[in-house]
Amino acid sequence: QVQLVESGGGLVQPGESLRVSCAPSVRIANFHVMGWYRQAPEKEREMVATITPDGFANYVDSMKDRFTISRDVAKNILYLQIDSLKPEDTAVYYCNAQGSGRLRGREYWGQGTQVTVSS
Repeated sequence: QVQLVESGGGLVQPGESLRVSCAPSVRIANFHVMGWYRQAPEKEREMVATITPDGFANYVDSMKDRFTISRDVAKNILYLQIDSLKPEDTAVYYCNAQGSGRLRGREYWGQGTQVTVSS
């Protein structure tokens, strides 16, 4: 069974940076588009950024300046770097992957990692 395991969340102060990670249980090459989503309290889940197998990153307009998505194929990890954190960034951050090849047509979600921005 394919699993996505997020890590790296925590309590940070406004203005600080944080990098969250997603480690799939299968090789990243098994996925087409991978991405990060977030869900703040009492709000719907929203996309933050996605990345294609050739490294093309797509961001929600409001998040282009402070969020950076990347993949380390050798380490088999998906990252999301968040800079200049704001209290409104407080949310559960979820990893998402769309399968390709033998996993084509399947979509996977991680369990989420909590990011809390507070002084």
